Amino acid sequence: MKNPQVKIVGAGLLGTSLGLALARQSVTATLEDQSKANLRLAIEYGAGVESGPEPDLVIVCVPPDLTADVVIAQLQKHPQAIVTDVASVKSKIATEVSAALPTHSHRYIGSHPMAGREKGGPSAARADLFFARPWVITASEQSSAAAIDLIRDIALRLGALPVELSALEHDQAVALVSHLPQLVASLLANRLNLGSAEQLGLAGQGLRDTSRIAASDPQLWVQIVSQNSHAIAPLLIQLKADLEHLSESIANIEKSGSLAQIHGILQGGNSGVARIPGKHGGKGNNFQVVTVVIEDAPGALASLLTFIGEIGVNLEDLNLEHSPGAPIGLVELQVLPEVAERLSEQLTTNGWRLV
Repeated sequence: MKNPQVKIVGAGLLGTSLGLALARQSVTATLEDQSKANLRLAIEYGAGVESGPEPDLVIVCVPPDLTADVVIAQLQKHPQAIVTDVASVKSKIATEVSAALPTHSHRYIGSHPMAGREKGGPSAARADLFFARPWVITASEQSSAAAIDLIRDIALRLGALPVELSALEHDQAVALVSHLPQLVASLLANRLNLGSAEQLGLAGQGLRDTSRIAASDPQLWVQIVSQNSHAIAPLLIQLKADLEHLSESIANIEKSGSLAQIHGILQGGNSGVARIPGKHGGKGNNFQVVTVVIEDAPGALASLLTFIGEIGVNLEDLNLEHSPGAPIGLVELQVLPEVAERLSEQLTTNGWRLV
């Protein structure tokens, strides 16, 4: 397929990242944004240009509560173009677009690259943001085959993994794997406001892992939650019931069956984690962890990774944890069980300290 003419509306994190990723594929996007500062910064980064030819594809990358209106405006402004968007909720937008422009429904296809960061704006953009990430395409019965192919082609060009779902299926899925985790992380992190400095000084990697996404933009998430409340609310009701059972068991720890109830919840968490797709799409990968102590100094991590590469060991995953108040870091190396012993021996022999 020849290079399409692409217009990106919205030069925030996703819009600028799209422009940067397309530039790597020799596609120069036309950028549009209400913020002159954002537009200028995105252009200076190399994400696109301010004006260009009539687009084959318009990608709308604006906040969720504005998406439907902007999609409608772009369908009217570019009567020959395919229009898609990257909003994280699809059903409400599709309904509004179809109601406003029923004769143009075949040219609008919702999509959602499952990629993002806690930080927003063009300064946080990355050209590799979409690499190896699912890109959901929510076509309808009215969607033309050519439109679907065009969006699929764009996703593949950027190294993403196209997935086709209905708008309703998409919204139910992201409620479970994205929206509920965000709300749970925010609730957990909100409890930290009640902690003293001494208590928070004991925080380890577990707290950082479970609260990381709580740093996301509250204004954006209010919009997301409001548009997908129908799918999120039932999950919260189920979670509330789980919390009530757990609270009752802990409050009555001496009561017969309480420990079994707690154990069942923890065991259910184990099985849930095992269902999350792992590296190369595998599920429940049983990697072994080798933990190495490194100095908190420039080049220390690079030296470790270089050594591991030189001895021919492939890392499946890596996690870096800083030790509060100490000039060291802990590097958790996840490897296949059959190479863990050799890795440990060679690290120890060459002066690396293991935990």
